[in-house]
Amino acid sequence: MGMLMSELTVETAAAWLKDYSQVVAENSTMLTDLDRQIGDADHGSNMTRGMAAVAALDPATFADASSLLKKAGMTLVSTVGGASGPLYGTLFLRLGTFLAPGHEFDAAAFGAALKAGLEGIVARGKAERGDKTMVDALAPAVEACLAAAEKGAGLKEALDAASAAANEGRDATVEMIARRGRASYLGERSKGHQDPGATSLALLIESAARCLA
Repeated sequence: MGMLMSELTVETAAAWLKDYSQVVAENSTMLTDLDRQIGDADHGSNMTRGMAAVAALDPATFADASSLLKKAGMTLVSTVGGASGPLYGTLFLRLGTFLAPGHEFDAAAFGAALKAGLEGIVARGKAERGDKTMVDALAPAVEACLAAAEKGAGLKEALDAASAAANEGRDATVEMIARRGRASYLGERSKGHQDPGATSLALLIESAARCLA
């Protein structure tokens, strides 16, 4: 059975990026409203612009999914304002590096790639779990995906578990006091508001669960 290796194809990666672009556009107003409460009121518009540029990339011009994901990361860095561009850019660059051609794409592989993305975001943004950022959605998603893979779960099951965990992490940010980013200036007043970055991240994992399995 080992010879029946399935790697992540350019077509599947492109379908994920296009789906997420559409989801971000559909939720742009909601993301901006969340950001208006504790940030710069531009997360929705920034992410919509960046993901539209990513969705416009032609999959036919990429040799493999890895190079497409890396280009998506660089595109986000150059088109998304504020902290979100470099952080999401780092995530996709790490995903592209870890989901290299010639390697099987399964629950363990995606979990490892997500973990690398999380480590990149933590290194760049200096945020930890509990700081009320995208990390609060991504970290539990990584844990759930890797835990499912360890139990022998298939990709779909692992991605569904990661998405559920990301949604729980997003919801948990409501009661947190922000310690990083613009929201941290509000101190105690940031409590009671859902973090926009954790929200857009949860949408990304939900999109992955829909498209990659």
